[in-house]
Order: sequence, then C-alpha cells, then structure tokens
Amino acid sequence: MPRYAFKLRLKPGVAAEYDAAHRQVWPELLAKIKEAGISKYSIFRRGQDLFLFLHVEDFDHAWDQLAADPVNQRWQKEMARFFEPVPDQKPGERFAMMEEVFYLE
Repeated sequence: MPRYAFKLRLKPGVAAEYDAAHRQVWPELLAKIKEAGISKYSIFRRGQDLFLFLHVEDFDHAWDQLAADPVNQRWQKEMARFFEPVPDQKPGERFAMMEEVFYLE
C-alpha cells in the first residue's frame, strides 16, 4: 500500500484547540476517510508544524472523494481557521507533499 506524507502549519496560539478537536473527530468523518480508502492516518505536531502520514492506493482520488463529501466539507470549514500557509508549498499543490527517502518495514 503506498504511503504519503505532507505538511500543514498552524497559526500561532491555536495548537491546544486543534489538538482538542482531533481528540473528538466526528465518527461520520472517520467513516468517510475509511470509505475513501485511507488507512493508518496519523497527524504529528511540533509547535505550529504538522506532519500527516497515511496509506492509500490513490491519493488524489481519495482527496477528491473527500473534497466532494458534505461531512468533510463541514470539518474542513471548521479546521480552516487553524491554518496558515506552509512556507515551501508550491503554487498549485493541494498539500506540501513530503518525499520518502527511507523506509524500514
């Protein structure tokens, strides 16, 4: 199963609220994420920087499915207030994708 990772960046001072929201992710959103084929999804945080890691066969297809889903749209609207631009994200990129340079199974 392909692995993907990307970065997001929080606005200053919102980390505790962001973390709290992710302790209570809506069950219907979790179901939609799994329906899109995403598994082993983790979010790590250091200060304002987030590192997201997941397994999915087709990354773009999964995110297109989620982008069209009303439950995910509501969640993204609530989460949007937490984020600022990632400094090295390229124009036109959906996310600031990370390149895997090492993996040990």
